[in-house]
Amino acid sequence: MPRENRKRGKKHKKKTEEVAGVSQEPAPYVEDQDTAEAGPSWIVSGRDSTTVDQNAPFGYVDSEIKAYFRTVDVQIREWQETKPEVVEDADVDPNEDRRLFFVAALNEMSEKEKQLATDPDCSTILERMIHSMDDFARRVFMDRLCGSFEQLSKHRFASHVCQTLLTVAADTISRETRGIFPPTPESESEQGELRTLTQLTLDACDELLPSFSSLILDPFASHVIRALLLLLAPDVLGIVDDQTARPSAFAVRSKKSAAYKARQGPMKSVFAEADARQQKTTRTTPKEFRKVAKGFVSALRDQLGENEVRALAANQVASPVLQMLLELEAAFHMSDAPGSLMDHVLVGLIALLHEDPNATAPESDYLVTLLRDPTASHLLETLVLRSPQRVFDLLWQTYFTGKLARLAVHPVANFVVAKAFERLRSEQLQAAVEEVRGVAGKIVKNARTGVLRALIDRAVVLQTHAGDVVELVSSAFDLNEDGEKKLFVPCVLRLKTPAEYKRALEISQKAAEEHTEEEPKHKRRKTEDPLEPKTQGAVLLQSVLRLPSPHVEIVTRSLQALGVDELIEMAHHVTSSRVLDAVLESPTVPHKDKRKFVMTFIGHYPTLVDDRIGSRVGERCWTFADPYLREKIARSVVPHEHSLAGSAYGKFFARHLSLHVLRRDPEAWKRMQSESKSASASAAPTAARPSLLQTSETHGDTPKANGKVSEGFGGSSDSESDVAETSTKKAEKIKGKQRAQSQDEIDALFNATLGKKVKKAELVSVAKEKIDSVTRNGHAVDGGRHLEREKGRKGKRREERDEGGNAVDVDKDLKDVLGAIRAAPKEDKGPKKRKRGH
Repeated sequence: MPRENRKRGKKHKKKTEEVAGVSQEPAPYVEDQDTAEAGPSWIVSGRDSTTVDQNAPFGYVDSEIKAYFRTVDVQIREWQETKPEVVEDADVDPNEDRRLFFVAALNEMSEKEKQLATDPDCSTILERMIHSMDDFARRVFMDRLCGSFEQLSKHRFASHVCQTLLTVAADTISRETRGIFPPTPESESEQGELRTLTQLTLDACDELLPSFSSLILDPFASHVIRALLLLLAPDVLGIVDDQTARPSAFAVRSKKSAAYKARQGPMKSVFAEADARQQKTTRTTPKEFRKVAKGFVSALRDQLGENEVRALAANQVASPVLQMLLELEAAFHMSDAPGSLMDHVLVGLIALLHEDPNATAPESDYLVTLLRDPTASHLLETLVLRSPQRVFDLLWQTYFTGKLARLAVHPVANFVVAKAFERLRSEQLQAAVEEVRGVAGKIVKNARTGVLRALIDRAVVLQTHAGDVVELVSSAFDLNEDGEKKLFVPCVLRLKTPAEYKRALEISQKAAEEHTEEEPKHKRRKTEDPLEPKTQGAVLLQSVLRLPSPHVEIVTRSLQALGVDELIEMAHHVTSSRVLDAVLESPTVPHKDKRKFVMTFIGHYPTLVDDRIGSRVGERCWTFADPYLREKIARSVVPHEHSLAGSAYGKFFARHLSLHVLRRDPEAWKRMQSESKSASASAAPTAARPSLLQTSETHGDTPKANGKVSEGFGGSSDSESDVAETSTKKAEKIKGKQRAQSQDEIDALFNATLGKKVKKAELVSVAKEKIDSVTRNGHAVDGGRHLEREKGRKGKRREERDEGGNAVDVDKDLKDVLGAIRAAPKEDKGPKKRKRGH
């Protein structure tokens, strides 16, 4: 044995006794199944190629490609947070570098879309890239996924990619419906015809339709189905535009998924022109999508029976999809028929009414369970809102009448009851108010105020039983006596009875006395304020403020009974300030009460607007006030002008007041306020102005005899042309004021200072050009007279007064000329040089 293979140490041989003691039982022989089936032992069977890794059904992504896409993700995140640099040269594309980088990433992604979509790291990167793809790239990406869409929808990570693609595809499909198609690159034209995204979506629907009933039960594919239904019928399911702030009635993502997406950062395009391309226009969908949506409803009817459809209601995964299908079925007028999905869930109520319209249905344990189930109650809300009227009447009579005292207090069923109140008739509403009256206090104690709010909103819609509803709310808060009704707003805002409110007031006063001023705020214990306004109470008060005039006074009188300090405290709170906004916005609140409310803050506006929330309330008061009331507000703010200028929030309110104009020329300030008020009032009825333009444009093309040429009006009457010209000038003045107010104080100061140092020759040349243009337009004679008249006038106030008096007669171009002449310096001499003392 070679020496290098020898081991050091002594050899210890086992003793013969130990070897003999070990049992020498032979191991049991197990015949290999593969070897037995294969035949001879020397044949080795290959691997079973049918087994597929479910985590990566299309293969794993190479590590180098994954590292490359990580750098792509980092770069896209950086671009999403910053905007491209603005280049002055119009021929240079500011997105050229980004576009080249993105095209290189798309080329690297080619033929690997399915592998990347199923990868846990790269799937998120694909979602981020989809938002930056143009229409052609989205079509190519969707084409690569077709054929495996069902398998990808069931995958844990690829389902998110499919969901994002269907969400973003709505813009592309809308453009294709309007006939807007992207140009096809020359390299892609050789590979055959590429289907449109509309056709690709239809093909994906055909692929998913056979297994639709199983997909809605899949925890990953169900979200893809919901996104697909939203794409097919956005008008039915409450989606108008994803760019709007209005939330959807059907959230495509769960709360857990939404929180996960929020941690990934913003998902938006990295190109600058994408914002301009995504205009807030109404999306249009092809007619074929409506047929496909009907096909999904019919497919679920055929694939599932009655009991299977009812089982979906309590399933956390399938219940949201079933809600959307019930909405589609009702919108397509398919629900009022025996055997519909709604008929299955309602345990045959629709079929019963078709057999006997006057029949009464027995109470079903299944629907009683839906009322109290946290998941299925959402489905029952949809049934209550979308069922036919006669079906709803039978539901109301069977499951709600006589049971409202228990259901209105239940933590889950009260939401269904609130939805049912939205469809009550007048006699049903009156009966519901009487039935709920006995448990009104318990409703407030358990914070089920949604039931009371629904009753108020229904009374506003029907314009009946408003007094009964107000009495119900008052009895719920034990505000039965006239003296206690003055506390209506404080008690309802905090969801407390008068006794509880007074007790909480004493506790808060004692707590304020215990805190010494020497103790810093950060060392104080954070205790719950018993007087903290509640969101439910604020929403309830806003609903009461929409009631008719005699019944809304319970809120206005309570506000008038409060002190100014309490009103300011309400205005400074983010929740209670909404109540004050509703006072000024409600059309049923009398004008005198609104005016009295605005005058309450006179002398306290500096304190009111020196807050983030209070400044918004102060601006609403200013918008409502008439010119006379605005002058009183402005004069009360004049002593505090400097403190407001230094306030972070009050300075914006002070800019609206234009206090420098008020001190210099009160008459001009009054005219300015009256014009802005009339312009804001005339901006609301926008339909009257186009009709005036249309009538004036159809009366010939003959110009006026006095030499004035009306550019926007043909041969209209004098009154029409004057009104239109005055309204145009007012609109231009308001735009100029808004631009001036948006400037910074320092910029305005520099502009005012540098404006006096402009050369006279430049202004004279501008004035000559203006005069020439006015002469060409037929204003030479009148312009000369006005020019001589204006040159002889002196004094700044006199010029502004004369200009304001002749605002309608003087032409706009001529006023620009006169303004340029007045702005020119009187002398062209430079500053005098000081002599140096020797």
